[in-house]
Amino acid sequence: MNNSIRVILTSIPKENRLNYMSYLLQADETQQMITAYINKGELFSVRKAENTVGAVLFIPIDNQVIELKNIAIDASFRGKGIGKAVIEEAIVLFKEKGFTMMIVGTANSSIENIAFYQKAGFRISGVRKGFFEDYPEPIYENGIRALDMVMFEREITEESRRDNEDT
Repeated sequence: MNNSIRVILTSIPKENRLNYMSYLLQADETQQMITAYINKGELFSVRKAENTVGAVLFIPIDNQVIELKNIAIDASFRGKGIGKAVIEEAIVLFKEKGFTMMIVGTANSSIENIAFYQKAGFRISGVRKGFFEDYPEPIYENGIRALDMVMFEREITEESRRDNEDT
């Protein structure tokens, strides 16, 4: 990991969450679906220096597992290690809160996301077949229809953070 990338995660109260809808729509194309989960869990703005560059939402599954539900970084800031820095900052935050596992899912058609999560230390843990079939409009990426959700998991430990620092 490039240790020079620093981000600040600032918790967003529920009454201000809709102000971040434009960020969340970059990662989940359906406002109806975002509205169903936007007030669950913890939403954070992502800041690099003085700029707000994105948003990230985490939802607890139980006392041990936290789900990275939505992460979106402005297009002009992508590919610079910010997303990975957000995950590393969140690993520290949720380890302090007692969580031991972070999970995330992305569409089978999201080739860039599948690569990103693996580079960020996640491992494929399963597939939720048919997950995107109920979306109001079909989603296509890279010429592939999003039908299934590929699930990833990452242990929240000091060792997993150190192992991932070199990637």
